[in-house]
Amino acid sequence: MKLGVVWFKRDLRVFDHAPLVEAAKHREVLPLYVYEPALVRAPDCAPQHIHFINECLAELDQALSARGSPLLVQYGEITQVFKRVLDTFGPFTLYSHEETGNAASYARDRQVAAWCRANGIDWKEFPSNGVVRRLGSRDEWASAWMQRMRQAVLPAPDFLGRPVGTLSPSGIMKPGWMGMSGNDKPGRQRGGRKTASQQVRQFFTGHLAEYRYSMSSPLSAEDHCSRLSPYLAYGVLSVREVVHKVWKTRTEINALPEHARPAGALAGLKSFESRLHWHCHFIQKLESEPEIELQNVHRGFDGVREPHFSRERFERWCKGETGYPLIDACMKMLAETGWINFRMRALLVSFSSYQLWNHWREPALHLAREFLDYEPGIHYPQVQMQSGVTGINTLRIYNPVKQAQDQDPHGVFVRRWLPALQDVPDEFIFEPWTMPPELQQQAGVILGDRYPEPIVDHLAAARHARETLWALRREPGVREEARRVFDKHGSRNPAREGRPRRTARNADTDGTAKETPQLSLGLE
Repeated sequence: MKLGVVWFKRDLRVFDHAPLVEAAKHREVLPLYVYEPALVRAPDCAPQHIHFINECLAELDQALSARGSPLLVQYGEITQVFKRVLDTFGPFTLYSHEETGNAASYARDRQVAAWCRANGIDWKEFPSNGVVRRLGSRDEWASAWMQRMRQAVLPAPDFLGRPVGTLSPSGIMKPGWMGMSGNDKPGRQRGGRKTASQQVRQFFTGHLAEYRYSMSSPLSAEDHCSRLSPYLAYGVLSVREVVHKVWKTRTEINALPEHARPAGALAGLKSFESRLHWHCHFIQKLESEPEIELQNVHRGFDGVREPHFSRERFERWCKGETGYPLIDACMKMLAETGWINFRMRALLVSFSSYQLWNHWREPALHLAREFLDYEPGIHYPQVQMQSGVTGINTLRIYNPVKQAQDQDPHGVFVRRWLPALQDVPDEFIFEPWTMPPELQQQAGVILGDRYPEPIVDHLAAARHARETLWALRREPGVREEARRVFDKHGSRNPAREGRPRRTARNADTDGTAKETPQLSLGLE
């Protein structure tokens, strides 16, 4: 067949793109992106995602047009779009990356496979990053990941033959045109390869030395994390491209005289590379068990929280009105920017799951809409891990007051995002409910008026959650199921992958989780 159709999904680039390289061998190439109603209107999609995608599509179209064949953008159910392509251009070969997406995209891919079989279309899928489809055993994964990463980064094709014929494009679609409600986030990162490349240069030349020690505090993380996660989530960059950049930078630093090496840079590279590895490790979980998006990975925890779900608590958490300043400030930042660092993401999920005792599914969907870098394969396994329903990870119950004292000691971050607390003295900034009434008057913060009273007693709630879950984990049936979960999903290299030690309760008496190696909800 003379026509190759390249179906772009979460791989919005021309570099290191195997489907595009293979399709370029055809005389004619049709690059295609489709806004699909089932995905656009799914409960995990938000206007900010579409705006970011649109910025990526604009640059992708420029790159493809410069090579001879512009991007065709369509709106509609995917098999109907393929039928229009078939009717207009005749038989074709379909090329795409394998996708580990949400349940809707998984169902869509099965429909596409059936349509291709019924219409005699050869669909060639190529591995994406370090995720292995039909992985036989988790023991095989780490070596497969390294083998993938060691392969050369593919250059972009020099030329793409333009198809003969025309199909009216839908063009770039705004969220409202597709029935979406809500607004873009004014402070979010912008999409596109050029911006991604600038972010790569900025991180590798300016922030490596501070990365390892600055990622935990929301004060420093915003400027010193890589901020590459949305570009990886939408495939503007491939993981392999970034891994190669890590290796090249390490070689360059090691070539310098020891006295000339930037202090902390090698440690920063090591820490960052481990997160690239973890990035694919977690996506592999969803690839191997798609049900993780919808149900507890460890079924022994079914029914523990679900009957107690509180809509009122959930909505106050979503709005940043819990009465715990660090929790609320993080939610306000997310609402504005679509990003918060990992430690604060873990804190938000922990607080929702343990102190508020809400099941993880609806909070996970809310955060999926809030995170610009939402990656289903990382998101759902991580939310389950932070909620304590995997059975193989220790309980991480964070104390929202102590975390604020540790990560924002003078309340700078809290005051930035909660201006109502601007005049609260430092000694009360994280526990404003302890202020005497006369001081509340003086600071202009009347609890229950300008700022809410605490939604729960966080220490008592954490104690209840810890006792309930540890009692359940000691049951023989739950322990047996945990072994099954570990065999399917657990890390195999403790030193590299942060396998949790099978020890006693790994939590402080005040409910604050001790430090253990873990991955961000999105690569920081």
